[in-house]
Amino acid sequence: MLILGEQHQFTEQELKTLHKKFKTIDFIKYKNMNIQEVINQISSITSNKHKIVLVLNTKAIVPDELLKYLTKLEKKGINYIGIQRFMEKYLYKCYIPSKLRDISFLENIQPFSRFQYIQKRTIDYGSSILLLLLTFPIMLYAVYRIKKESPGPIFFKQSRIGKQGEPFTCIKFRSMYANSEHNPYTQKNDKRIFPWGATMRKLRIDELPQIFNVLKGEMHFIGPRAEWDILVDNYEQKIPYYHERHIIRPGITGWAQVNYPYGENAFDAKQKLMYDLYYIKHWSLGIELKTIWKTFMVVLGKKGI
Repeated sequence: MLILGEQHQFTEQELKTLHKKFKTIDFIKYKNMNIQEVINQISSITSNKHKIVLVLNTKAIVPDELLKYLTKLEKKGINYIGIQRFMEKYLYKCYIPSKLRDISFLENIQPFSRFQYIQKRTIDYGSSILLLLLTFPIMLYAVYRIKKESPGPIFFKQSRIGKQGEPFTCIKFRSMYANSEHNPYTQKNDKRIFPWGATMRKLRIDELPQIFNVLKGEMHFIGPRAEWDILVDNYEQKIPYYHERHIIRPGITGWAQVNYPYGENAFDAKQKLMYDLYYIKHWSLGIELKTIWKTFMVVLGKKGI
C-alpha cells in the first residue's frame, strides 16, 4: 500500500489494522513537492510490485499530469483510491474532514427508512428479551454484590442524549461509590469505582439495565453510545458534525464500542464518531449481526478487528 499525502493522520490503531491487510505501507508526503518528484517516487516504490492500493490522502487538487500517470498504473494492477472511500472500505469508519465546508462524506448518512426501522425494532425486542432471560440470574447477583460492597442505590440513573438530541433517563447498575465526585471521564484504576463495579464494567454487566430503555423505545439494542449531555455539548464544539450521530437512537452496544477502546477525550470521541457514521451509512442486517458477535468477543476478552 502507498499513501500519498498527509491530510489524514493515521492513528497507531489504524496502521496496525492496515499492516494486517497489507504487507508493506509506504508514504510520500506530496506537499511542497513538484509533480515529477512525486511521479519518480511512485515509480520507484511500485516498479517491482503489483496489486498495490495507492491512497490519495491529500486535500490539494491533483494535477492532470499526475492523474494521467495514475490511470496508466491501473494496467499494472495498481489502483488509486481517495481517502474517504479507502477508510470506509478498509477501516470500516467514515473519514471526517477538518473543515465544515466539505460535506460530501455525509452522503447516505440519514435516518433509517420505515422498513429498516421495523427491522431494527424487531432486533431490539428479540435481542433484549433474550438477553434479559439469559442474564436475569446475573442481574440478581449484581444487585446482591452492589448491596454488599457499596451501600446506596442499586441503579445509576442519568440524563443522556438520545435521538435528535432529546434527553432521556438512562439506567445502569451503579459501579461507583455513592456520592462520588462528579467527573464525566473515568480513568484506569479509578478510585471512585468499587471492586465489583470494576468487574461489572469490564464484563459490561453494568449496561444490562439499559434493556428496559430499549424496550421503552428510548434506545436501540445496537447504536451509538448514549453520552452525557455535558459531554455532548463539549464534543459538538470541538468535533465537526458530531450531532450527526443523533439522527438515530443510541444503543447498549455499537459498532464504535466494539472497534475502539474506551475513550477519555475529544480525540477518542472523534474516532468513535467515525465508526458511528460508518454504521449509520452502511447499516444492514449483516453489520447488525457482526456487531452482536463482536460484542460477545469483547466481553470474553478477545479483540475485534
